[in-house]
Amino acid sequence: MKELVEYIAKSLVEHPEEVFVKQERAGGNKVRLELRVAKDDMGRVIGKSGRVANSARILLRVAAAREGKQANLDVVEPR
Repeated sequence: MKELVEYIAKSLVEHPEEVFVKQERAGGNKVRLELRVAKDDMGRVIGKSGRVANSARILLRVAAAREGKQANLDVVEPR
């Protein structure tokens, strides 16, 4: 699942070397992923009204469901 999010994000951004995905277990069959990108690329990853980020979340949930898991994606502000 981490690889899927990395692939999607790197395909969208201008600085793919700054894409970082952190995967954590949230207990049981739940997985939490954090996506960090360059400050300049935040708009590309979030999209207009959050449509791109929501589409990535949907794809992630489908991939997780195939594995019998639940997944959540958070796009984190760059530091």
